[in-house]
Amino acid sequence: MLEPFSNPSQEACVTQHVGTAPQATPRHAESAAELVSSVGNQIVGSINRVLLGKTEVVRLAVITLLAEGHLLIEDVPGVGKTSLAKALAKSVDATVSRVQFTPDLMPSDVTGVSIYDRQSGEFEFRPGPVFANILVADEINRASPKTQSALLESMEEQQVTVDGTTYPLTRPFLVMATQNPVEMEGTYPLPEAQRDRFMARTAIGYPDRRSEVAMLAGHDRVDPLDSIVPVADADTVRRMITATSQVHLAPELQQYIVELIIATRHVPEVRLGASPRAALHLARAAKAGAALDGRSYVVPDDIARLATPVLAHRLLLTVEAHAAHRSEADIVAGLLGMIRVPRGANS
Repeated sequence: MLEPFSNPSQEACVTQHVGTAPQATPRHAESAAELVSSVGNQIVGSINRVLLGKTEVVRLAVITLLAEGHLLIEDVPGVGKTSLAKALAKSVDATVSRVQFTPDLMPSDVTGVSIYDRQSGEFEFRPGPVFANILVADEINRASPKTQSALLESMEEQQVTVDGTTYPLTRPFLVMATQNPVEMEGTYPLPEAQRDRFMARTAIGYPDRRSEVAMLAGHDRVDPLDSIVPVADADTVRRMITATSQVHLAPELQQYIVELIIATRHVPEVRLGASPRAALHLARAAKAGAALDGRSYVVPDDIARLATPVLAHRLLLTVEAHAAHRSEADIVAGLLGMIRVPRGANS
């Protein structure tokens, strides 16, 4: 879940010393951000009709799409993980595949397989479900680590290599994976390399009382997913991704991100800190968050708001930290309260 600021002084500091737009911001940059904000918030609104009362979770999913990342949704069964993935897929008129991960699922069931054609005397490649704009990987941690690892190349390089031949994937490409908590029966923990390839992790959580009552009143008449109509197509999303990449990130804020990443590697309670890939992901997510808000520049609030979902799942804590009931989110929140926020972060 997205965490609010846990340190009042940090919140005040961020509010007082926010980054400002670079001088003489080009009009085309502002127009691009307006496009992202307009269409992006239409997608958010469309999904909100399915996942009631979870705007921040929905917003994170759209940010991940705009930043060309991948989203891991971890929670107990029945809270709407798959519904979120399906709602995003239906809100964007693009190719969608869904894979139910099970213990007997093979890597070729995901990536595809080469089959010998007797008539032509050659091997013919039959693409797997990974060849789609949006791949819904349902209960990904119920498959073996070998099958989970089949997604590593596609998530990082947007391509698949089968029998020595490389096949490119079509942009946009987003993996939305759901998983049950690892302490539940029949689950395998995700390898560290795969967790690091997910831009962000979130938990949906139980709905509040009002949302749950509204859900009961609506679901007995019609499935909300049936009412969703696409508000964007793949080409529009590609233009939004390009616009997002042009959002301005001041050098002071780049330094702020790097200091936060380095700090995770020096916390005594952390066995494995955030990687350089995490810094890239946090920067891209902050740009997407700014664009979704209609800005052509990043402010410190964008970074602080996304630090926990982008960084927490990458940290491995010590046994002592687990014994003290410390969580990865606690570590990130503590670092946000310690690291100095840039003053006047403009270029």
